[in-house]
Amino acid sequence: MKPDTRSDIPSLPESYRTIPVPKTYSFWRKLLAFSGPGYLVAVGYMDPGNWATDLAGGSAFGYTLLSVILLANLMAILLQTLSARLGIATGRDLAQTCRDHYSKRVAISLWVLCEIAICACDLAEVIGSAVALNLLFKIPLIAGVILTALDVLVVMLLQKRGFRYLEALVIALIALIGASFLLELIFSKPDVAEVLKGFMPTAQIVTNPAMLYIAIGILGATVMPHNLYLHSSIIQTRKYEQNAEGKREAIRFATIDTATALTLALFINAAILIVSAATFYSRGQHDVAEIQDAYQLLSPTLGVGMASAVFALALLASGQNSTLTGTLAGQIVMEGFLNLRLRPWLRRLITRGIAIVPAVIVTALYGNSGVAKLLLFSQVILSVQLSFAVVPLVLFTSDKKRMGEFVNPPWLKFLAWLTTLLIILLNAVLLFYTFRNWSK
Repeated sequence: MKPDTRSDIPSLPESYRTIPVPKTYSFWRKLLAFSGPGYLVAVGYMDPGNWATDLAGGSAFGYTLLSVILLANLMAILLQTLSARLGIATGRDLAQTCRDHYSKRVAISLWVLCEIAICACDLAEVIGSAVALNLLFKIPLIAGVILTALDVLVVMLLQKRGFRYLEALVIALIALIGASFLLELIFSKPDVAEVLKGFMPTAQIVTNPAMLYIAIGILGATVMPHNLYLHSSIIQTRKYEQNAEGKREAIRFATIDTATALTLALFINAAILIVSAATFYSRGQHDVAEIQDAYQLLSPTLGVGMASAVFALALLASGQNSTLTGTLAGQIVMEGFLNLRLRPWLRRLITRGIAIVPAVIVTALYGNSGVAKLLLFSQVILSVQLSFAVVPLVLFTSDKKRMGEFVNPPWLKFLAWLTTLLIILLNAVLLFYTFRNWSK
């Protein structure tokens, strides 16, 4: 550990405090001004890496695992709220706080681990976008991966115009995903009583090893490590009053924004599982785990010609949305951990390159046949890295010297550590199952 040696450069400097929140605003106008960061974070909870587990869970076990999706979402809301709380109370993002608190060697180690996690996450998102482009337009996978790299230009253009434009694009893509799955729910005609029953946890989830494995996959890989760094930074794009009252109000509105956005993510993840259960499980097709299989089977199974196209369109929106926020997260962690001072366009090209190059290489090597395995592998890497982001976050937000009056109260501290221990345990079990299956 070392003394607190801060730099004066704020997190995401080109967007820092650029969105005004005047004191004279009414409650609803303030809520609208604070709405946005939660949605940028929410895209990480509906990325292509989650689709495979939701599809597999629905086709294999019907609606039973909806309770697991609900629990995972509640855990995500808690941790993302802590992330926003840290950024508002201290004026530092999680990466900067790690650099302030730990030795240079530890900070660099955490940065490397986070970059690996971003690469792994980006692998799933880029492959998801490439698969969608292949399904919709027959574009080869490798060409699709390269096309997705153009998102860095979109980030540069929109941030130059203002951070609100980037948020607007992300929210529009989330709305497209939500509308797509609303249509899929209408097409699949699920049993409403069984859906509601699925949100109630059952002992079978623990006693059935196959069900437990998928449940752990849903829970263990729900919280994206880079989302914790991202949220603590982008919340500082709001220009709220820098006093106790202003920060308290900012935390309240950020919490509402986070809960609302992640509830929408809950709807989309639940919808994927519900559509899979209503379409495949109810017809005896219990082994639909790959995105391509779901695409091929949706329209003929439901008898609705556009069902597969709507599914692929939602997948494309999901993958591209996630790569946009992944690029932003890469910039934040590089600046925060290394205190790197480069031109914005150069920083983004570097962080995008770190993430996209492995995706291009792996896709070129494995092609269509390895997509499902690559998605699983990316989730395993995220599982390994997650505790290295969650533990510092809970430690910092529970430190009264750092947080002042905004330190986690005892009840919140208890829930935070309980969630942290549960995540670590579940990820350890997920790794055990995964490596045991690979060794067979």
